[in-house]
Amino acid sequence: MKIIINKTVISLVKGDITLQKTDAIVNAANSGLLGGGGVDGAIHRAGGPAILEECKKIVAKQGRLPAGKAAMTTAGNLAAGYVIHTVGPIWQGGNRNEASILSSAYTESLRLAEKNNLTSISFPSISTGAYGYPLKEAANVAEKAIVKFAKEEALSIKEIIFVLFSDDAYTEYAESLEKVTSQ
Repeated sequence: MKIIINKTVISLVKGDITLQKTDAIVNAANSGLLGGGGVDGAIHRAGGPAILEECKKIVAKQGRLPAGKAAMTTAGNLAAGYVIHTVGPIWQGGNRNEASILSSAYTESLRLAEKNNLTSISFPSISTGAYGYPLKEAANVAEKAIVKFAKEEALSIKEIIFVLFSDDAYTEYAESLEKVTSQ
């Protein structure tokens, strides 16, 4: 699935984010930036030790990365140029500002890409694994944030790709993107 907003192409693919050749891939990281399970662990394993070394320097300099914020490192052995690490919220029922924090994770990642004049970026489904964010709600928040950014702030970014691991995730993101762009 692919749509164009202003001059930015937003597309959905089913696959492995570690294989993306975009300028940056986004890591659904934990606040310690030390790797972990799911997407985070896969990116650290595939990218090699250079990513972890830069993550350690970021944490030493500024402390743990708060939820909703983003930081950028090398991509090490990955095909992408950079890894943008962002921390999504842990789902606690939906009444603890989770949607706002998740939206910020996407927006701050895009702003960091813009600040570095990147033209393409790939996202996973942030917070829907170990952090327990319901897929349908997460897809809706993500798509709204991305579409709003493409309409209002995108300058250098010409391509935004959601790389989704499962058929269920692809379906939810496709339905949400259709809904958000038809409003």
